[in-house]
This record gives sequence, C-alpha cells and structure tokens, in this order.
Amino acid sequence: MQTGFSLIELMIALALGLIISGAIIQVMVSSRVTQGVNQAVTSIQENGRFVISRLRTEMLMAGRSDLLASSLNTAVDVIEEASFVQNHPVILPGDFVAMPALGATNGNAGANDQVVIGLQGNVDCRGNHLGYANGEEFFVVNHYFVQNNTLLCRGFDGRVLRAMLASNDEVDNSAEIILDDVFSFQALYGITNTILSGDNSGRPIRYVTAGELPVVLASGGQVVALRLGVLLRGEGEVKVSARKAFKLLNEAPTTQSGTGLFKPFETTVTLRNVKNYMRSRKL
Repeated sequence: MQTGFSLIELMIALALGLIISGAIIQVMVSSRVTQGVNQAVTSIQENGRFVISRLRTEMLMAGRSDLLASSLNTAVDVIEEASFVQNHPVILPGDFVAMPALGATNGNAGANDQVVIGLQGNVDCRGNHLGYANGEEFFVVNHYFVQNNTLLCRGFDGRVLRAMLASNDEVDNSAEIILDDVFSFQALYGITNTILSGDNSGRPIRYVTAGELPVVLASGGQVVALRLGVLLRGEGEVKVSARKAFKLLNEAPTTQSGTGLFKPFETTVTLRNVKNYMRSRKL
C-alpha cells in the first residue's frame, strides 16, 4: 500500500517554507542595510580625520618665513620677501599683480569659501617644487577651494605672482584633488589687533569672514588663527527617514537632499608663525 502527503500536510509545509524564506530574506536585507550604514559611517569618519589632519598641517605653516634657512633660494630680495610673507599669511584678492583675482573669499548665502595662504616652503600643497631644486625653499602660495563637491588645491610661486621672477611656462598650476564628497567648505579668520585691544599676546579677539579682512588689516590687525569647517558625505547610499540640518561655523543651517550619510567636521588652527611675529612687533 502506497502512502503520501495529504493536501493539508503539503499546505502546512508550503506555509512553513514561505515563513522561513521570508525570515531569511528579511535578515539578508537587514544585513545589507546595516553593512551599507557601517560602510558610510566608517568612510565618513576616515575622510573627516584625513581632511582635517591635512588642512591643519598645511594651514599651520601660513606666514612662515626663515631668513636663516640654508636652503632658502636667494634669487630675489629675501628680506623684502620675508616682510611680505609675514604680513600676508592669508592672501586676499589684489595682493598679486600677476593674478589679482587670487585670494581668500567667502561664498554668499552659504556657498563654499576659498582659502589662500602664503608661506616659505620647498613644495606647494600638491608636493610640487615649481621649478626649484629639490629642497630649495621659496615663497609658496596654496589655494584651497571646492568644485563639483570636490575639495581641490593648487600651488603657485609667490615670486612669480608678485612679478619678482619671470613666469616659467613649464610649471603646472592645475588643481589636484584632496577629497571627494565635500558638500560645504567654510572658513573664519581669527584676528588680533594690539592697537585696539592693548593685548600683545597675539591671541585672536574675534573671528571674521574673508570679506571683512581688508578693513581689519587696514586698521593694524592681523590673522592669527583659522577656523575651518567641512560637510562630508559617506560612501554608498543610505536612506535617512528624517533629514538633519547642519550648521558650519557662522553659516545658516542647511539640509542636504538625496541619499547618503552627512557629517560636519570643524577645527581651529593657530598660526604660530604669525602669532609669534605679532608678539615680537609689540605694537
């Protein structure tokens, strides 16, 4: 006598199979979502640490000038150049005759800022020697800006920009990528004014935008610190049910659209070279 499964037993087995399959699929979907979130969190943390560390390291050297450096190239009047570098740690539009538009600017209505610094060094922000011998120091000008959600930098020979040396057409001043997925780049400038404050410490008395710097400098003030803020997006697509508004420095809060995990990073950099220079002046 042959026996088999009854219709009821088959229906029960099918139902149990569907329940188990649904549970497995749910676990797989949940695992994939968790993996995507973890990937976004990890990438945004790594990128944030990287960009803040790099910007701090490079901005820290703004205003550096060392006339005693044996590697300093002496093709120009280095004493006059040192005075210019020390008094122009942050480059403003109009500082250079060869490129008057180059300079730190603040974007309107939350748009990205641009930061331009000057220093004595042997390479620009891209690691280029700009035609000088390996190890030779010269007046370096670094320009940081965002284009198409990518943080870029480009370097210049400040001596060429000041028309102290002839331009070298073989030198490449094109921009190089620092980091992708940068959705906001903001900067504030900590200024000191020993004439107004009576404080010779070189500490910043307030923070201003790039647009306010010409008036500050004309009154005897100087930039001794930088506050930088970036808004980054992590890798991969992460669906967030409620979008959070982010506020960078003095800008109004903004809410980013689309998929992705966003996180702001901020840092304050003391320009030690300029601070010490201002303290030594004892105005």
